[in-house]
Amino acid sequence: MHMPTVNFGAAKFSVSAPSFQHCPDDNGAEIAFVGRSNSGKSSAINTLTGIKGLARTSKTPGRTQHINFFTVEPHKKLVDLPGYGFAKVSKAQKKKWDQHLTEYLECRNCLVGLVLLMDIRHVLLNYDRQMLIWAKSVSLPVHILLTKSDKLSRMRCKEILINTQQQASIIDPDSSLFSSQVFSAKKKIGIDQLRQTLNLWFT
Repeated sequence: MHMPTVNFGAAKFSVSAPSFQHCPDDNGAEIAFVGRSNSGKSSAINTLTGIKGLARTSKTPGRTQHINFFTVEPHKKLVDLPGYGFAKVSKAQKKKWDQHLTEYLECRNCLVGLVLLMDIRHVLLNYDRQMLIWAKSVSLPVHILLTKSDKLSRMRCKEILINTQQQASIIDPDSSLFSSQVFSAKKKIGIDQLRQTLNLWFT
């Protein structure tokens, strides 16, 4: 049976929500991109869709301050979540971002999966592990995207991928929820694999 293919290239910016209360109606299916500040979330969305500048990118960690929604097809959306970690903002602002992130993750019924981005040179840090543990507790699928793989040799990337898979399997021993891959927005590495995974979640 042929599975319908989602046209990620048709993605359009929908809304930028400054808080969870401003998010659009909770229906259809959403896939959220989450990760540390500067892990490459916006770049991954731009590369996935093939639309340069769809999601705003910046070399300044913490540029994505709102919850940004992109409509791919009717009732199918990609979501760019605020980064967690070392953004150069006040403690009060950081606490506010964490609150929005938590509310979205715990209360958004149409969320069907998470793309958890990690700079391949800094994988499975504390926040990342917490995200996997939480996802396991609510049985939410997670696809780990090891970004910026162009910074390392292919062999080193493979070693880190295997190690990441082993670490993730400790949290999810039956390996039914978590998947992972290497990715580079700059070199266009891993786009097809990412599209295939998200296509499965959407259909």
